[in-house]
Amino acid sequence: MTYEATVQFKFDATYTPSYGSGFGSTVVDDFIPEEHYLITAPASDLNSTQYFKLFEKFLLCVGMCPASIRSGAMSLVFNDYVREEDQRKVCAEYELTMDEDLEKKYQDFKERDAQWAKMNAQYEKNFGGSEPKIKGDWEQMTDEEREHQWEKSYWQIYRRFQRFAKYTDEQLEVMTDMYDKSKIEGGD
Repeated sequence: MTYEATVQFKFDATYTPSYGSGFGSTVVDDFIPEEHYLITAPASDLNSTQYFKLFEKFLLCVGMCPASIRSGAMSLVFNDYVREEDQRKVCAEYELTMDEDLEKKYQDFKERDAQWAKMNAQYEKNFGGSEPKIKGDWEQMTDEEREHQWEKSYWQIYRRFQRFAKYTDEQLEVMTDMYDKSKIEGGD
C-alpha cells in the first residue's frame, strides 16, 4: 500500500484600474492587473516545521512582511488561549524569558554580580590586582642562572604536586571548589 498526499496554497488576485479624466492614464505602475500563485508540495512526510516553512513562503508570495509572519507565528503560542505550561515549554526550547520571569532573572544577575564583586575584592586583597608572579621572574639572569632556576622551579613544582598524585581529577576538582568556597565565604 502506498500513501501519496499533496498540499496546495492558492492565491488569485485581479486589479481593475480606474481611469480618471485628464491627460494620460492614471494606472498605478506598482500593481499587476492579475496575479495567480499556486504552491504545491508533497505532504506525505511533512512535519509541522516544514508546513510552517511552506506557509511562510506562501505568505511572502502574497506580500506579507517577514516581521508580520513571525509575529503571527508567535501569536499561536503566546495568547490567552494557550496554557502557561505550554508557553513555558516553548520558552525553554528557544531560550526565551517570559515577562513574568524578568524580575527573578534580574535578581539572579544582581546576586551573581555581587558574588563576582566579592571574588574580585578577594583577588585584589590577595594579589594586589596583578597576576601572581613567580618570585624572581622579573630579574635579569644569565643563561647559567636561568638554567639552574628552571631546574629548581621544576623540582619545587614536582614535590608540591607529588602529594596530589594519589587523587583523581574529580577529587581534585572537589577539593579546589571547597577551598575556593571557603575563601569566599570566610573572607580571608
